[in-house]
Amino acid sequence: MVELKKWLLILLTVLLIDFSLMARTSAADLVVKEELVKYFMGFTAGTFVMYDEANSKYIVFNEPQSIKRLSPCSTFKIYNSIIGLETGVLDQEDVYTLFKWNGKQYTFPAWNHDQTLASATRDSVVWYFQELASRIGIKRMQTNLDAIGYGNRDISGGLTTFWLDSSLQISAREQVDLLRKLYAGELPVSTQNVDIVKKNITLLENDDVRFMGKTGSGFQNDKWILGWFVGCVEKQGNRYFFATNIQAADGAIGGKAREITKSILKDLQVLQ
Repeated sequence: MVELKKWLLILLTVLLIDFSLMARTSAADLVVKEELVKYFMGFTAGTFVMYDEANSKYIVFNEPQSIKRLSPCSTFKIYNSIIGLETGVLDQEDVYTLFKWNGKQYTFPAWNHDQTLASATRDSVVWYFQELASRIGIKRMQTNLDAIGYGNRDISGGLTTFWLDSSLQISAREQVDLLRKLYAGELPVSTQNVDIVKKNITLLENDDVRFMGKTGSGFQNDKWILGWFVGCVEKQGNRYFFATNIQAADGAIGGKAREITKSILKDLQVLQ
């Protein structure tokens, strides 16, 4: 018994040392850049998070906001696409992902025709992804969200609306960490399906840089109250995962979050 207690004490000491080292490493790997506030003027709240994979380093503006969970809005299309492909609801050949337009006239002209996964992702066509979610179904959607660990995993807001200013919530830090796991093959998702989604969210690609991202916008009471932009830059063998969100009484949209993100990435010399 004395010998057992001795070994337990040694084990506890080792664990405490390990936790202490982990805490110091974690602190050293997070760089807070409050000077980035200049990009968020005019908004009631906002944050930027970037993970520099090669250097195992986070760069963060407004750390408290970075861990605040919000509706993902259309950034969820990344994972709606993945789940559609994983469940076989969508084919890996884009031409066979065609959904027929039902004839309803939408404010955005690009929505008013038949769509494939690629076109619906590019133009952020809500009706396409609502139809996709319906075909996936509640059980498979919940199972897959649980498997990948997406935010609060709450789809109680309705199968076709849970990601649209509703029950599903995720923070900017969680967005970054989940994308990192997705790209690194650490989620139960096939690499072929990840490659399809990466292709669909690619905004710029040349010999040195591949810039990928997806916007999201929250709309309530005829006002744009939340803007997101999340994605990744692949550059010279390194990957930089990022997430930006902004909030306001009105005027907070995904397009503005994308502009802010690009400006910050240029400041950080990730983009030119």
